[in-house]
Amino acid sequence: MVLLAGLSLRHQSASPAAKQAPSLTIDKLPVAFFMRTFDPSAPPADMPPLAAWEEAECDSNFVSNANVKGRTEMVDGTHGVITVTDVKVTLQLAINIWVAEGAPKRVIEHEQGHRQISEHYYETGEKVAEEIAATYLGKQVAATGADPNAEVNKLLQQMGAEITAEYSRRLNPNLAQNRYDDMTDHGRNDVSAAEAVAEALKEIR
Repeated sequence: MVLLAGLSLRHQSASPAAKQAPSLTIDKLPVAFFMRTFDPSAPPADMPPLAAWEEAECDSNFVSNANVKGRTEMVDGTHGVITVTDVKVTLQLAINIWVAEGAPKRVIEHEQGHRQISEHYYETGEKVAEEIAATYLGKQVAATGADPNAEVNKLLQQMGAEITAEYSRRLNPNLAQNRYDDMTDHGRNDVSAAEAVAEALKEIR
């Protein structure tokens, strides 16, 4: 999982008329998939390390970036209250399958199974992110410090990090991926990759 916490600061002393309705946006980008081949004797530097017996690997990165905006009403020079007005979460899944040159078909099919599991979980990513982010809209947090701008900035960043961390925790495809590897012995037995994918998702669900 790759988690990125974004932030945005809007600092103002707002009158009731200036207040606006909370806004929630989920921007779900298409899956970015790449199939790569490599020479086992000279693997590329950007390829994740393989175990000695592995001929291929599926590297899935679930990326989330939460951008939180808030309206700050100052009580005095060092105290204020932040009200979260906008949350935008950008989601993406990047998948790279690395296959050794000349790898047998069953190895490729096994890695494609890992890809299918990742994509299955990403299908519900928008709903998961929306449920998490919605709990922050309208949330009020006290900001106290000699530098109010710095404190507000810190709190908005913290909330963005909380959203991305919770997205990672709730999405969590690792259980299904590990169960799939258990059933297929990491692609070394004769179990059908397609059947193992279906069974792993069924069990974890």
